[in-house]
Amino acid sequence: MRIIMASSATGGHIYPALAVAEKVKHRDPDAEILFIGAKKEISSDIVSNAGYDCKHIDVRGFNRRNMLKNISVAKDLVAGSSQIKKIIRDFKPDVVFGTGGYVCGPVVKEAHKMGIRTYIHEQNVVPGMANKLAEKYADKIFAAFPEAVDYFKKKDKVIVTGNPVRDVFVNLDKIDYRQLLKIPDGETVILIFGGSQGANAINDAALDFITEIPAEKNISVFFITGKRSYWEVSEKLSRLDIKNGKAVHVLDYTETIHEYFGAANLIVSRSGALTLSEIAVSGRASILVPSPNVTGNHQYFNAKMLADRGAAVIMNDEEIANGGLAAKIFELADDPEKLEKMGNLAKSAARTDSADIIFNEIYERKNEQA
Repeated sequence: MRIIMASSATGGHIYPALAVAEKVKHRDPDAEILFIGAKKEISSDIVSNAGYDCKHIDVRGFNRRNMLKNISVAKDLVAGSSQIKKIIRDFKPDVVFGTGGYVCGPVVKEAHKMGIRTYIHEQNVVPGMANKLAEKYADKIFAAFPEAVDYFKKKDKVIVTGNPVRDVFVNLDKIDYRQLLKIPDGETVILIFGGSQGANAINDAALDFITEIPAEKNISVFFITGKRSYWEVSEKLSRLDIKNGKAVHVLDYTETIHEYFGAANLIVSRSGALTLSEIAVSGRASILVPSPNVTGNHQYFNAKMLADRGAAVIMNDEEIANGGLAAKIFELADDPEKLEKMGNLAKSAARTDSADIIFNEIYERKNEQA
């Protein structure tokens, strides 16, 4: 089997594709997998570090705030279409699998026109624009949530699978990550991050929290700022005379975030669909801060899936400001039994068979055609 994976740069798109690729290689070691991504994106490093080849195309997302800037975006899309056709002709895939974003749509469309089987996966409750546009070119649509089915016109195409999560999250408890990260016994570990790009509201609230941690509290913080904010955050911490290390650990980005999930008692993050799936599989309590800058407010609806079970607390950007996040973290950190209960409830919401369902569907069609 030869498979092309088409994914845009954000972790929410690239990691589900990697989870499926991981499953394919596990169950079909002879399979050949090629990723297609946009030039100058962080996803290129993630893919190559995972051991997969990646080809790059000239494509960018549309600018919804300044339509004039979309003239150059459209030119790139034309150039990207030619590049996609060449990559497909050279690689000769049996299947193209897309996980949304502006790379996915053009690749799925060209593959469909060339008679290649195509699949897309939607991670959110409310589908993104790219997948809604790619729907008519896909043979099957894999959806993480049952609620997403109603947003697609061709409901008979949709298979509810959950979000594919990498095995490192599924098998999290097999390694003592607290020992690996040299965390003292008895510490309550708080992991704070705003996604691969970072989130200013979360970063600001995290700084407030860090400055309020009493010396007598046994709290360790792992704070992942996002690359674009790291130096600004580090400078603010320096002015506050807070050192990076010991109880406060500040990182710009990590490809091994599962280690910090494994060590954490409580996770504070945006509520992208993949992050929620990783939190659930990991069985961790969480404070979820939905991004207000997403289509259809889908991060709120994602977060509600865990919050309704009692597994998470939802707070918005305004609520976490001015010490609001700090107060909620301290409240939960002082109640370890509640944290454990929330984690167990999160675990009960997890699906670990998503990648297997996708693999079985793709390979069942392969066997039908053989």
